[in-house]
Order: sequence, then structure tokens, then C-alpha cells
Amino acid sequence: MAVTQPAAPSAPVPAVTVPPARTAAPAPPSGAAFTARPPAAASGPSGPAAGEEAGGGGAVRVAGPVPGALAHRYAALPPPLRVALAALRLEVLLGDPRDAANPYSLPALAAPAGSAASAGSAASAGSAGAGEGAGWSGRAGALLTAAGLGQVRAADQRVRALRPLLRRDLALGRAAVAWGGPGVPPAGRVRGRAGVSSPVSSPVPAALLGPAALVAAAGGVLRQAALVVAGRGSGEPALRQWQPVLAAAFADLLACESLTCVALRRPAAPAPGSGSGVGAGLLGAVAGYVVPTVLADVLAQLGLVLAECGQGPAGTGGGMLAKLTGDLPLAGVDAAGAAYWQACLAGALPALAGEEPRTAHRGPLPAFFRLADPPAPAGVAAAGEQGDGHTPGGHETDGLEPGGYGVGGDDRVVLSGLLRAGAARADGGDGGDTGGAALGALARRLLTEQRALRRPCRTAGADPGAVAARALADRQALLWLAAAVLGVREAADDGRGLFLGGTHWALLALTGIAGRLGVPLPGPAPDPRAPVWAELAGRVRRGVDCDVYATRLLW
Repeated sequence: MAVTQPAAPSAPVPAVTVPPARTAAPAPPSGAAFTARPPAAASGPSGPAAGEEAGGGGAVRVAGPVPGALAHRYAALPPPLRVALAALRLEVLLGDPRDAANPYSLPALAAPAGSAASAGSAASAGSAGAGEGAGWSGRAGALLTAAGLGQVRAADQRVRALRPLLRRDLALGRAAVAWGGPGVPPAGRVRGRAGVSSPVSSPVPAALLGPAALVAAAGGVLRQAALVVAGRGSGEPALRQWQPVLAAAFADLLACESLTCVALRRPAAPAPGSGSGVGAGLLGAVAGYVVPTVLADVLAQLGLVLAECGQGPAGTGGGMLAKLTGDLPLAGVDAAGAAYWQACLAGALPALAGEEPRTAHRGPLPAFFRLADPPAPAGVAAAGEQGDGHTPGGHETDGLEPGGYGVGGDDRVVLSGLLRAGAARADGGDGGDTGGAALGALARRLLTEQRALRRPCRTAGADPGAVAARALADRQALLWLAAAVLGVREAADDGRGLFLGGTHWALLALTGIAGRLGVPLPGPAPDPRAPVWAELAGRVRRGVDCDVYATRLLW
């Protein structure tokens, strides 16, 4: 199975040609899944030619007897075929990220404003955005219309299909996430307080626009740093000291993306203290605060690694990092944006300090933790949010999934149950599973911290702006981040041997969370940094993205 580009770069962009599906689905091919040739350097995206598929426009041809196999070759956790095709179209339209003449290449996007590369990029891409709007929104709208992204309406799948663009440029990616669809004006924004942004037409909740884009953009910088260290580490032993640093950054990034993905899949509800219609419930507010906070540390570490490897602002990696850092305020994921969501959480602390579930999880995880499953339909999600006794699958229940997970609006119950379930494994794990035992012991330590915070949280709402209330909100947000890690890891542990279902990355992520909380680690534990680095280095060598889905890269 291959994805190829037409031989003539100046030819009109063809539609996607997919042979009809057959009844029997053979195993995915073992050869290379994707191939592409560099596009015309300065050509921007164009509309579909006559006879092309409506909403298409990506120079993508799918070969092979079963088109559904493409999605399984696209990622370890495969998306729906429509999402995989849209992402591949978008990657081809963006072109080779290493070609400096390409207006969407990494050097062109990272070029300082006013430089020749920046002017050429704006001129070439600006003409492509004519008729779709001005500025970033016009450029993003032209690309996404040509790629057929208007057909992808589920929030988590929209972000996933946008990943090729998000990991290249935060500002352009943030505008793309807010895009509502072909024929719809660029999403307007309603600003009340600092950090609030409510899109009119985007399927992605406002609180998650910035975090979703930031996770992907930070992943692009991490990949550049890992490429340097993995490629030169054997010849320059001094670079090996950065392998544990990049492993920890990788685990933190997976943790932040796990929380963001779960929040995108969770039925939407107003965020605490943010007013109706803005945000994505508790998980959205937590992501709006904790993702920029944690990734600020990650970006600082990546800056140090890139500088020590000779990849300063003049290099590709350093230029990407400098551009990303400058775009943080534009995307609402700087310190001011994080402070707004921290204040929202601080004001909601009394309501979130209720009793924890009496029993640990003993059954299937809620659907929003199972990242490989399709999201629930909008109507079912809305019903579940009201707590009317329906699961995402539409089955009658008592408002709880088997094992005590709530499927209604109480995210606190869901996350507390995950911490309790992880802690229960500290004493019940297999004696030979040292990683699992260590992960359970660490979860039990974090559960103890959560219980200790319950009483002060009940009285913290009197002055949400007080330093003590914000400190409590910070600690609670980190604990919910840990719970999201445990839930995503458990859902991925389905016997297929996926890295996401293993204990190494989760143990390293929870170790970092415990360090930020100042919680002492529970006794000796295996060091997970070496296997996590091995996974990261293997991905960059094989052309696999450093995301939770293990997505294969076209370029």
C-alpha cells in the first residue's frame, strides 16, 4: 500500500482514488506504507480540479485491495479511514518539511518576521487563502478545505487529522483547530476575561484549542531534538547524557496528550467558573492549566538540549522552538492563559472536594479513555453528560459503568476512581512485574496526597485568588493528570504489546508528577528512562511520530 504524489508538480491536485472494499480484510502489508515525492517548492494548496471528489484536493492515491488497511498502517491505534485520508492529504499539501523553498517547510515557518523566507512564505500562502479569510485563518482554511477536513466533526478526530499541520506551526495550527468547515467564516471569538476564547463554529471546545495545538507543536520540537541525539549519540558520547532528559520529556508529552485526548472525547459541559458555553468541563479546565504549565518545563529542557547540540535559533530545531515560544500568547497557552484556568479550578475546589468512590474500578474503562474506539455520537454524549442513566453505548444503567466509574458529568468521580484502582494494584500485582508494582505503589502515594487535600479544598473557595487556593488547584490538577495517565495506559493494555499499554512511560510520567508535587517516591523502583528513550529513538529512526497513537509520518 502506498501513498504517492503525481509526477508533474504543476498538474492539478488529483482526488483520492480508493478501490471498492471487499468482504474479506487481509492483514496489512508488511512493506512501507507511505511514499511521497517532494512537491513544487513554492506552490500553495489549490482547489480540486474538475471531476475530483468534493472536499478532496489532497494528492493522495491509495493502492491495495482493502482501503481500510490504510488506517491500520497509519498508526498503532488506527483512526477511521476518513480521518487517515484527510491527514495524508494535508501532509501532501504541506509538502516536504525540509525543503526551505516550500512555504510550509520548517525553515520557512520558523523564519523571523520580515525576513526573505517569511515574506516569500506569506506571499505564496496568502494567495491560497484568498476567499477564505485573512491572516492565519485564511491560510488554515484553504489548506483544510483542500484536505477535506470539513467532513471530520468529532473533536478528537479533528485534532488528530490536523496533526501534520499542528506539529509544524503553533499559530497556524491554532487557527486550523478553530476552523469550522468549508463555506463557514473563520470562527469568531468571544473574549471576556484574559484567556477565554469561545469559537463559534469549531467542534473543538475553547479550553482545548490551545492545549491540543501546543501538544502537537511541542512534539515536533521533541522529534527534532531526538533526531540529533539519536543520530549523533554513537559518534559523540557527550550527547548521550541528554537521552534521559528527552525520555522524561517524551513521558511528560504523552501524559499531556493523554489528558487532552480524554478531554476531547469527554461529553462537553461548561468549565467550572468559566460561564456557560465555554470550555469542556473539568477535564478541559485542567488541560487548559496543566498542559501549558508542564510543557513550559519540557520546552525549557528541549531548549537546553538543542543549544548543547549546536541547534540554536539558526538551526531547524532551535528555530522551531523560538517560533513556538513566540506564538504561546497568540494560542492562549502562555502563563496568562494558564493562570486563568488555574483561577477557574481554584473557584471550583469546594465542589470538587467531595468523597471519593468507595470501590476501585473493576470493569471496562469509560469509552473516552479508549483512544482507539470511535467517539460517542453527539446526541448520546449530551445525554450522558446529563447523567440520565445511559452509557456512551446507549445501554440502560444506574448512572455508573461496571466498577463504579460515573458516565455523567462528574469527572472528579471518574478520576478519583482511577487513582484508587491504580493504588489497589500495589498489593495485587504479579511478583515478577516490577514495573506494574512500582506504578501501583506510586499511584497509592498519589491517592494519599489526594485524600490529604480534600479537607483544605472544602474551604478554599472563599478567596479563589488567594495563593493557597491557587496552590491547591495546582496540586489537584497534577493529580488529575496522573489519573488520566493511568486510565489511558490501562485502556491501551489490551494484549497487543503496545508501548502505550506498557508501564514504562506511565511510571516515568507519574514520577515527574510526584516530583512536581514534592511527594517522596515509594521505595526502590526500576528506572524507566532507558526503555522510554529506546522507544523514542526507535520512532524517530522509523519515521513514527512521538504521539499517543504512534502515527507513521509521510515525510
